[in-house]
Amino acid sequence: MSTPETHIHDIVGIGIGPFGLGLAALSDPLPDVDAVFLDQREEFRWHPGMMIEGATVQVPFLADLVTMADPTSRFSFLQFLKDRGRLYPFYIRESFYPLRAEFDEYCRWVAAQLDTLRWNRTVTSVTRDNDIYTVTAEVADQTGQTLSTESYRARHLVLGVGTSPVLPPALQGLGAEGVGVEGGRAARGVGAEDAGPVIHTSQYLDHREALLESGSITIVGSGQSAAEIYRDLIDEAEARKVRLDWVTRSPRFFPMEYTKLTLEMTSPEYTDYFRALPDDLREQLGREQRTLYKGISAELVDDIHDTLYRLSRGGRKLRTHLLAESELISAERDVSSGDYALRFRNTALDNCFDRRSGSVVSATGYKSQVPDFLAPLGDEVRLDAKGRLDVSRHYTVNDTGTIHVLNGEEHTHGVTAPDLGFGPWRASVVLSHVTGREPYPIEKTIAFQTFGIPEGAADDGGVLDEGALDRVTADTATPDSADPDAAPLNSQDDFDSHFADSDSYSISYSDSDSQPADDREMTHV
Repeated sequence: MSTPETHIHDIVGIGIGPFGLGLAALSDPLPDVDAVFLDQREEFRWHPGMMIEGATVQVPFLADLVTMADPTSRFSFLQFLKDRGRLYPFYIRESFYPLRAEFDEYCRWVAAQLDTLRWNRTVTSVTRDNDIYTVTAEVADQTGQTLSTESYRARHLVLGVGTSPVLPPALQGLGAEGVGVEGGRAARGVGAEDAGPVIHTSQYLDHREALLESGSITIVGSGQSAAEIYRDLIDEAEARKVRLDWVTRSPRFFPMEYTKLTLEMTSPEYTDYFRALPDDLREQLGREQRTLYKGISAELVDDIHDTLYRLSRGGRKLRTHLLAESELISAERDVSSGDYALRFRNTALDNCFDRRSGSVVSATGYKSQVPDFLAPLGDEVRLDAKGRLDVSRHYTVNDTGTIHVLNGEEHTHGVTAPDLGFGPWRASVVLSHVTGREPYPIEKTIAFQTFGIPEGAADDGGVLDEGALDRVTADTATPDSADPDAAPLNSQDDFDSHFADSDSYSISYSDSDSQPADDREMTHV
């Protein structure tokens, strides 16, 4: 049964993760924004497979859904704590970092107050007739059975579908349908009834006991999620005499860089700078910046070492092995033993070695994709040479600036894309385009440092003129004014001019190893 809708919204949002939910919360009090948001899940859930007891979010509580755009919002994390009678306990706790489970509870609290959210809606297509988009969605019941279809019409489309889990090529060959999908089934090979699971970190809690029962576990990859799973397993693995290996192709088990001047890279200025770079330089820079959002919290690194020290007391030989500079190049199941035969290459020595494991956890991150439901729009949606969304500085992907993207622009905007704290800033930009005004003041300059070459820096070594660090200049990159999506923000001409003048930097980088980010929405950058 089809339920057509004739009403025209200002926004139809597709996907209700933290960024989509934040946009919904910021839209809610605005009298000139009529919005509706769709999601295929039955309720809000944030990384359910990684709700490890005691784990915290890696961002301060200010990086909630709304505060960085509107500190007075009734949807703030502090208001949630007050509503739950936990504001003073949180104050006495003296930690800026919320428990991960509590942040998820906070998001659910916000979602329960919004009547613009539509769950169990799987979007199947988006079409456009003149200036109006029609979004068609299948409505499912609790079992996933399709009950009907609905259509929603709007002037603006917001893509908040986020990123999807990624398995490395060697493990993809072991997988069946559902592998790498959050909440999906564990990977199984031929005759795998007796084999342990091959899973992505997003599936961890559902398969924790099966991992321990497999007799030996290999965690592949680095980053916070890998470290959290290793720490969660190590005590019980040793007690149950289960071998636990942690293997990464990174040169070391590195901590996340978290100094204040580094954190200034989550700023409009740095986004301007990154957005202005040629594609190949952005790719190189993205690989070099893995310590900014793919590293492990320093406290967890130390805790892991302290735990290993404690467990090895009295000269006890541990069953665990930590191996860096080791890239997984192949994997197959040994039908006779039920184990997985894993081959690694030491990247420093260029030598291969083999390990066997009863189960595998892939901590190899997430990636964004172009949703299939955009296909009916054809060439209206801009793609780059690699088939990714070609996102303008204003977070839009079409010439008219009416299709907006949330957290699908890391390749064009850099480290701010997955950052929770920058989400409200991006939502403010989207709402400025939708309303033609600035409902939430947009801070355009927040960093003390200058990124790139400041205006007035002469190529012949001349000194900077006075005030050069306060300006941005065109140098070698193509200005965003050439971007067909650089539509003005009506009353925000100065804001548009700031973006138009910002693609203006020159830089070169050496290449480095590449590793997918893991659980990016859990990190600061």
